[in-house]
Amino acid sequence: MTQKSELGREGEDFAAEYLKRKGYGVIERNKREKWGELDIVVIAPDKTLVFVEVKTMRPGILKPEDQMSGAKMKKFRRTAEIYAGSHEELISDKRGWRLDLVALVKKSNGFAEADAFEIRHYENI
Repeated sequence: MTQKSELGREGEDFAAEYLKRKGYGVIERNKREKWGELDIVVIAPDKTLVFVEVKTMRPGILKPEDQMSGAKMKKFRRTAEIYAGSHEELISDKRGWRLDLVALVKKSNGFAEADAFEIRHYENI
């Protein structure tokens, strides 16, 4: 596994734990669909089905959010639509579904530390 993929996996693990602590229920991780992959699929505390894209980077000039280009956003939305269409039982009539972005910047070497990452959670991107 490359350092980049290790960092990505570590970031996704951290994001999943962060979401659980915030009251989200994790349904699936790294779910492949026809158009792409969904990093994390969760049910929010208000029962909204949420698709979470996780972007993780080491400190630098660019921010993880900068990696979410228009093309990546389109692919993310299309993949979520396919998943939502085939899992209607997970969608609340009142809440529907949404797309979130969790942006992480690695702060320390120790994953076990609760503050190993700087985290920004953007809802309904």
